[in-house]
Amino acid sequence: MKILLLYPEFPDTFWSFKYALRFIRKRASLPPLGLITVAAMLPKHWETKLIDLNVCQLTEATLAWADLVFISAMAAQKSSAKKLIGRCCLARKEIVAGGPLFTSDYESFPEVNYFVLNEAEITLPLFLADRKQGVLQRVYSSSEFSDMEKTPIPRWDLLDINAYATMAVQYSRGCPFGCDFCDVTMLFGHKPRIKTARQMIAELDSLLAAGWRGSVFFVDDNFIGNRHRLKKELLPALIAWQERTNRLAFFTEASINLADDEELIKMMVEAGFDAVFVGIETPNQEALEECGKAQNQKRDMLADVKKLQRAGLQVQAGFIVGFDSDDATIFQCLADFIMKSGITTAMVGMLNAPYGTRLWQRLNRANRLTGEISGDNTDGTTNIIPLMGIDKLRDGYRRLMKYLYSPSNYYRRVRVFLSDYKITKNHQPVNFQRVLAVFRACWHLGFRRSGRWHFWALLSWAFLRRPRLFPMAVEMAIKGDHFRRVTELHIQ
Repeated sequence: MKILLLYPEFPDTFWSFKYALRFIRKRASLPPLGLITVAAMLPKHWETKLIDLNVCQLTEATLAWADLVFISAMAAQKSSAKKLIGRCCLARKEIVAGGPLFTSDYESFPEVNYFVLNEAEITLPLFLADRKQGVLQRVYSSSEFSDMEKTPIPRWDLLDINAYATMAVQYSRGCPFGCDFCDVTMLFGHKPRIKTARQMIAELDSLLAAGWRGSVFFVDDNFIGNRHRLKKELLPALIAWQERTNRLAFFTEASINLADDEELIKMMVEAGFDAVFVGIETPNQEALEECGKAQNQKRDMLADVKKLQRAGLQVQAGFIVGFDSDDATIFQCLADFIMKSGITTAMVGMLNAPYGTRLWQRLNRANRLTGEISGDNTDGTTNIIPLMGIDKLRDGYRRLMKYLYSPSNYYRRVRVFLSDYKITKNHQPVNFQRVLAVFRACWHLGFRRSGRWHFWALLSWAFLRRPRLFPMAVEMAIKGDHFRRVTELHIQ
């Protein structure tokens, strides 16, 4: 069998970093980790090729080569996935689809021949066994959760590894919390399932063997879901691994209660983590109670953010407006919180209800749903009817985003962050493209973009006050340009 693995294009989103990647001559932010993990589960004697359409084009010759096409996608890729499926149909190819988009919405794709849904460690062997017997079903799904210790090392060899800004690995699935708007627990359960420390070290060794020397994203929805084993097994192994290898910078996602565990923070920094994405959502305590986000309630989240930053972890964060308890004051309240926190990567979106979540069920019963989510949580859309009124929500959201990503406010936030941030020994490797990125930033942001005076003021301040963080100041200026352009694209 000749298997062609296809990954559709992403639209211009907050996390695509499309405009920032141009400065370092990369074509995509992250690789399709799910597809290259699935590739490692296929029979060894099958030939495999991967085409990530965010990195390269799919030629007619490559499509003609394939006996079977595997497609995976996220919700934000729905439009491009439909186009790709249409092209495969014209070429009369059998299509197998899986991943988050199809697991939640496979009925929207009648052209697909077979669906391998939920966790591939369970459903893919069923598909392969039935194919061997010639008794295929159209849909393979399971309510069971896989044993992560049986997940193979991804097929890094299928990637054009130098086309990506960051590599990705996965340590755990599942989250112990129960936010009503989140579908993570619906997909992966409340009990975090984890890989062994030996597995993770083997994956990182394989990445080094493949030639990777950049940053690595642990894609876990909550990296600290099982703190006991994390502190006892993985982090000590990562610390030892960092001592015997060229140091790599790691980043991940975690809940805000990370700030309660000083030992855990210290170990993560020592292990190589220099950034963490946190779901802060809102400073509105009523809204936190409303959505069941217990881990964020009754705490000083601003102090928690400062604590993490001063320990050496850059805090990136998600925020939401449009909860039932929100009124017109939430926009200024949220703006004040973000500006004081120094959170430069502030992902703000309107409340959406993913299919099947507790929020979706509640609003569906109340007849307050307007359709599907877009999958892009910063595009200024929502699939719910907000109690404050849709016009008031949209207007407040537009004003908030324009305020946060105006050059003056964004660069001011960068300075707040750099003033608090503790310099660690973690670093991005210095290479030719990153050196050139400084000159490209000076040309494009210092002469051609709006806010040029704020750019030069930031660089001057960083050079004089925090010279060791000068490269980070340039990187944040580049990312700010991307955030601004994405905001202008979606917020008219």
